[in-house]
Amino acid sequence: MSSHDLAHGEGAHAHWDTSIWPFVISFGILALTLSFTLQFVYHLSFAAILALGLGLPLIIGGIAGWASEAMGAGEGLSFASMSWFILAEAMIFLACFVAYWFGRLGAPVWPLPGSIELPKLIPVVMTIALVTSSLTIHRAEQFLHSKNQPGFIKWLLITILLGLAFLSMSGYEWNHLIHEGFTIKTNLFGTVFYSITGLHGSHVLVGLGIFLTGLFPALKGTLSLGYWRTASLYWHFVDIIWFFVVSQVYFW
Repeated sequence: MSSHDLAHGEGAHAHWDTSIWPFVISFGILALTLSFTLQFVYHLSFAAILALGLGLPLIIGGIAGWASEAMGAGEGLSFASMSWFILAEAMIFLACFVAYWFGRLGAPVWPLPGSIELPKLIPVVMTIALVTSSLTIHRAEQFLHSKNQPGFIKWLLITILLGLAFLSMSGYEWNHLIHEGFTIKTNLFGTVFYSITGLHGSHVLVGLGIFLTGLFPALKGTLSLGYWRTASLYWHFVDIIWFFVVSQVYFW
């Protein structure tokens, strides 16, 4: 790893205002929106797939390009901004939980007709995987501070694998429950279960996207302390939120 990337890079100014990548991302979002419109309004599945196939690469490539452009160009307000973003996201989760609490406590009987007993082992294993991933990203950050590129990449990869394992288990669980006849339309609990676990899963997916975006510059020797401090903060938030999800949805 180059000390220039970590030392000099953190003191530079990121000229994001001249970047072309937000323009690329905007077109990707437009194509993504168009794909949903074509599918759910006009029922043109093939056209929707084409729009989706155009939109997703533009969004992913745009985010990766924009992040790579800023990598090592100073932390700026990224860490503080992520804190405010996390607060906003926490309010979204809180709204979901409050709706669940009102619905559950106001229901004449619980569990509702049509509900099935949720598995207990898989959420425990998922919790272990996610908590471990929080420890591994913290370990990776320690190697980053000591400018140890191989150690950082090793623990980052372990974190990514643990995140993928978490999503895989969640997908397996969804598939099993759906085949058992428990869907988002079954009852209030079905709506709550898939909405809250899906919302959390989407945040895990975003976290993995952040890690992968920074992984490729890291492999080339560009390590931005500001970027990884911010990414780590977001991942710890995802971990903490899961404790609320697993306690309220699975074990209450």
